Amino acid sequence: MRRPFVIAAMVLTALAPASSLAAPTARAVISDPVRDVRYPTHNQQLLIPSHGLGMNAVLFEASGKDPHPTVILMHGLPGNERNLDLAQAIRRSGWDVLTFTYRGAWGSAGDFSIANAMDDTRAALDFARSPEAGKLGIDGRHLALAGHSMGGATAMMTAIGARDLDGLILIDAWNIAHGTSKGATTREELINGFDDFGNSLHGATPASVADEVVAKRAQWDLVVAARQLPHLPILTVTATYGGALANRLTTAALRRAGNRRVTAVEMDSDHSFSDHRIALASTIVGWLQALPR
Repeated sequence: MRRPFVIAAMVLTALAPASSLAAPTARAVISDPVRDVRYPTHNQQLLIPSHGLGMNAVLFEASGKDPHPTVILMHGLPGNERNLDLAQAIRRSGWDVLTFTYRGAWGSAGDFSIANAMDDTRAALDFARSPEAGKLGIDGRHLALAGHSMGGATAMMTAIGARDLDGLILIDAWNIAHGTSKGATTREELINGFDDFGNSLHGATPASVADEVVAKRAQWDLVVAARQLPHLPILTVTATYGGALANRLTTAALRRAGNRRVTAVEMDSDHSFSDHRIALASTIVGWLQALPR
């Protein structure tokens, strides 16, 4: 079992934020490991199969002899913030990190939709448990799901139907049922709020994604979904100036479901944690190091 790591950051009460405290900086966040000559760290480009197409992916493989516990890291909508600094820090702590882009996003084949992204996350988990992933050094018996924004939603919805996960990390997760971190709830507000797509998504427009949100958001309500996760270790990291209210409600719902393995941290930052990257990485690495193995 790994040595417990105390996260000295504020823990959320049921609905209200508390004052933000800095977490101790995990060594892996700011210190490079000694090179392992026999089993060096490595980046491996992959194509993860989903519905007959290959999603662009990268495995950040940790140093040391295989197999390694692995975090599957999901990006948001559209994914301008990829959180690859988190992937590097997590790798330095001894975990592999599997990142990918959903179908139709950032050059992956196919068309993008939120529903497809949900399916793609399940496909990534299936891949991580496949014999092919085992040959790459992924330990399919020790997997955690992590996601930022929409990626938090896809991670949580996937965790509901998954078995034997080590944990779930929600990084200012987007509760699609409750609007966006920008406060958009109506179709028009959603369209106007999706102003950062650029050329990142194929087969999707702000209007098509807004229509999907309006039509299907009830089935992706994280507060309702929380009832189905009464035992899984979960870390929720909330941004005060991002999706704070929705994330506090999700955290409260997880606790009402009887889950006593929820760690909740709120940071005085925006939705991308632009000025709290070291604190974010340290909190996540510390939480992973404290998981029983």
